[in-house]
Amino acid sequence: MRASRGLRGSLPVALLCAAIAAVFMVPIYWMVTTSFRHPTEVFSLPIQWLPRQLGFANYSSAWSQYDFTRFTINSVIVSGSVTAAQVLLASLAGFGLAKYHFLGRDVLLVAILATIMLPVEVIMVPLFTTVQSLGWVNSYQGLIVPMVADAFGVFLMRQFMIRIPDDLIHSARLDGASELRIFVEIAMPLSWPAVATLAIFVWRETWDDFLWPFLIVSDTAHRTLPLGIALMQQDFLTDYGRIMALATLATIPPALVFFLFQRTFMRGIALTGLRG
Repeated sequence: MRASRGLRGSLPVALLCAAIAAVFMVPIYWMVTTSFRHPTEVFSLPIQWLPRQLGFANYSSAWSQYDFTRFTINSVIVSGSVTAAQVLLASLAGFGLAKYHFLGRDVLLVAILATIMLPVEVIMVPLFTTVQSLGWVNSYQGLIVPMVADAFGVFLMRQFMIRIPDDLIHSARLDGASELRIFVEIAMPLSWPAVATLAIFVWRETWDDFLWPFLIVSDTAHRTLPLGIALMQQDFLTDYGRIMALATLATIPPALVFFLFQRTFMRGIALTGLRG
């Protein structure tokens, strides 16, 4: 009886969640279907929820108009480099803040977390000025180096690594393990869910980032995929079919990464907030 009551009670919640999910899926559905439409069908009235005929002309023409292979490679290089560097630095900082006791540790943690409250627009001008003075405009260094440190990553890794038993680390020190070896062979393997979660977050945000690449890159050789899609918008005519085709292709990698690592991602989110 209790089981049947529980099922009846959960049915409205499931239906509500399904309805909310359907609402959020409408823009994605419209993006994908528009990528197959002829330009005359995009704004036709009444609204055509299904294309009259499926065609891949938008994909082929959009990809050949600009060097989107180069843009995709740039996005892979930038997002991969930023993810690897940010995971490494955040893990080192999180391990230090979680397992080392030194004067001013808590003050340092608060100072790091305080930077989260700063809007990105506040630091854009001084950051651009610094990058320009270093001669990193229109370069991979300008796209990658300013993005390799983030307070959220430090907080995430610190919250997870604080759960690692101190006795395990003390035992490794008694056995003669160096601090670097403890970090590499003990802390990192035990923190794999948090590492994977942070990597997914950083990779997705870097892959979709438009503002900073837009400010720092003006040449075609270093444009990322979001900047390449922006090139399709013209002053007097915008071909939304081709834009949606490229947007659909750009959405596939983040979606695949999330679905492949969904369990690890959810586990990292759940375990990170258990202790503070």
